[in-house]
Amino acid sequence: MTRPATKSLPLAETRDQRDTKERILDAGEALFMEHGFEATSLRQITAAAGVNLAAVNYHFGSKEELFQAVLTRRLDPMNAERVLLLEHYERETAGQMLSCERILNAMFIPALRLARDNQRGGKNFLRLLGRAYADPAPFIRHFLSEQYAPMIARFKSAFSRALPHLPKKELVWRLHFLMGAMSYTLAGTDALKLIAELNPTETGNDELLLRRLAPFLVAGLQAPLPDLQESRSEGERARA
Repeated sequence: MTRPATKSLPLAETRDQRDTKERILDAGEALFMEHGFEATSLRQITAAAGVNLAAVNYHFGSKEELFQAVLTRRLDPMNAERVLLLEHYERETAGQMLSCERILNAMFIPALRLARDNQRGGKNFLRLLGRAYADPAPFIRHFLSEQYAPMIARFKSAFSRALPHLPKKELVWRLHFLMGAMSYTLAGTDALKLIAELNPTETGNDELLLRRLAPFLVAGLQAPLPDLQESRSEGERARA
């Protein structure tokens, strides 16, 4: 007796739904990267993905939720890699304090892997991430800080142990500047153009790029504390 064909239909429908969802995510990623969150409409995304608005509402619910899904699709695996690499380094040192260089490696290497992997969004996604960090929309900042609070706290703790002389507030500022330098290097094209002009054989060499950036970042992290009292005095004299 012939087996009923209806058993295969749900699988086919699931596969179609998955393909539709991926097309929407791909289109959203490209358009959000190019225009930013506010300037990108759902109509543009549906046109680029070849779907109707009902499909976006079904899979994501709103433009805000779609934007969050675009970010988490790439960020979740990358940040999981970062934590695993940090834990690997900590096991290697058998409980001893990690150097700033090793902590930076744990942050930087997974981002470099993503930047070179077009199947996972590549540099376009990192440009989108740079836009997201600079976007004034409060929900984006809130989402990023809430979604990745455990990962951020994990690295802050590692840097705090590596830099015990830094007050907590100063460490937060330096990590803020560090993330800005890393994001610019990974997401921008200027660094790649500079490498190509100075030494074309180094283009695409992640290890050499890391070796150049890491000493710069470490020097900033380990710099002497600024004399903020003197700066306030100068400001007071200027207002007098």
